[in-house]
Amino acid sequence: MQEYNSKCALIDEINKTAQLFIREFDDIEEANKDIRYSEIDRTPQEIIAYQLGWMSLLRVWDKDELMGKEVITPEPGYKWNQLGGLYQSFYARYKNESLAELMKMFIDTVDSLVKWLNEFSDEELFKPGGRKWAASTSSNWPVWKWVHINTVAPFKSFRTKIRKWKKTHAAN
Repeated sequence: MQEYNSKCALIDEINKTAQLFIREFDDIEEANKDIRYSEIDRTPQEIIAYQLGWMSLLRVWDKDELMGKEVITPEPGYKWNQLGGLYQSFYARYKNESLAELMKMFIDTVDSLVKWLNEFSDEELFKPGGRKWAASTSSNWPVWKWVHINTVAPFKSFRTKIRKWKKTHAAN
């Protein structure tokens, strides 16, 4: 897994990979956002909804902890070994949004996430135990790893997915 030597490095990587990811949707027509190909497991709409869902969860976990609420990860009613239903809830939450709206929501969510990260001290961000929700699994990751696996990592892997979708779409 990629490592970061500072909060600034993490934020720079989030911004860079987010821009590369979301630009891939610029040339997809609205009428095509829900087309699924057997070679790719998600539609363009679902690919963005997935990103929005996970970034949202990170913020909800933190907000709930800071408000003194019990944080249930990944989300009440879902278990880590059964995430398919959680993904379906992300897709359903955003299914009525246009592709342009989803893209704007993505950019706004990344901007909000970056502002949130700037509120963390280096210790809260990089040391295990910085937040209780981050220690909610046996991995006991520091917050930055949770952020990385729910931003930078999928921005990269799903960028590959959307590029494959566009190539498949052009061939059909």
